[in-house]
Amino acid sequence: MSKAKTDKTDLDTPTDLAPDAVNKISAALNTLLADAFALYLKTKNFHWHVSGRHFHDYHIMLDEQSDAIFATTDQLAERVRKLGGTTLRSISQVSKLQTIKDNNEEYVPPREMLRELMEDNKHMAAAMRKAHQLCDDNDDPATAGLLETFIDETERRTWFLFEASRQEGSNAA
Repeated sequence: MSKAKTDKTDLDTPTDLAPDAVNKISAALNTLLADAFALYLKTKNFHWHVSGRHFHDYHIMLDEQSDAIFATTDQLAERVRKLGGTTLRSISQVSKLQTIKDNNEEYVPPREMLRELMEDNKHMAAAMRKAHQLCDDNDDPATAGLLETFIDETERRTWFLFEASRQEGSNAA
């Protein structure tokens, strides 16, 4: 079986954005994409390993949240391609770009799971806001609009995780 030789120009997508803007926005989106994969897997990990008296509620919530996180991945990657950039190709590339820390602990108490995911989602929202500003600075309203939706969804997850992790009878976090 022969392999056709291609070069990077075969992947060029026409755009009116400046090449520098494409590079900057693509880099920001690829980092968000790597973080989305890392957060998806961590959320699934906690979904699979949650235990305790709130097991059912947490198990269902984490499953729903992981599905929502995974749903962003294709849209982020396709946005990079629409701009003319290239996107992630491997798990090793994800691990190089991700800023969300993995959790490989054998056991994590349920409240700590929720708090860690809450902080990770807050981190994602902040990174999305920075990417949104980059889009605004480079006249890319389509990517900015996509990020606005994802910021709202991420803030919703943060809110749910915060409320679910609060101590009973306490206003404190």
